[in-house]
Amino acid sequence: VNGFNAATEQLAAAKAAGDITAQIKLTPALRFHGGGHVNHSLFWKNLAPVSQGGGEPPSPDSGLGKAVTQYYGNLDNLIANVNTHLAGVQGSGWAWIVKNKENGALEVISKPNQDIVDGPHIPIIGIDAWEHAYYLQYQNVKADYFKAIWNVINWKEGEKRWDN
Repeated sequence: VNGFNAATEQLAAAKAAGDITAQIKLTPALRFHGGGHVNHSLFWKNLAPVSQGGGEPPSPDSGLGKAVTQYYGNLDNLIANVNTHLAGVQGSGWAWIVKNKENGALEVISKPNQDIVDGPHIPIIGIDAWEHAYYLQYQNVKADYFKAIWNVINWKEGEKRWDN
């Protein structure tokens, strides 16, 4: 947030000065810091301790539960698809379960760095594949993190996002 605020202030100053070059040079900082804030704000909400429902699958009668069955057959297939996307992230990035607002499909996408979910996609569940998300607990065995994170996914939050 501090990085985004600083870049926003610099952008306002560059606009006031009519400095288009400075405005363009600020684009990466705005994207990185703003995207980091947006992505992590969503991420924290889609996590919950087991004692508060973390890992409980979506209700099969919910819109999200029905979409999981329709598009992936079952939750295990969806999770395997997400984990494949996570494993494919080169360096830093995210895998997202999204709703395609153009056709209503449940899809899995990857985003590099701190790029946000945009275009026709609505973020439902996001998994952080940055090293900082797993290294302290899993060191360089990120596949173990990708397996374990599902134990704390807040599918109730995902159901709310799906329905909105």
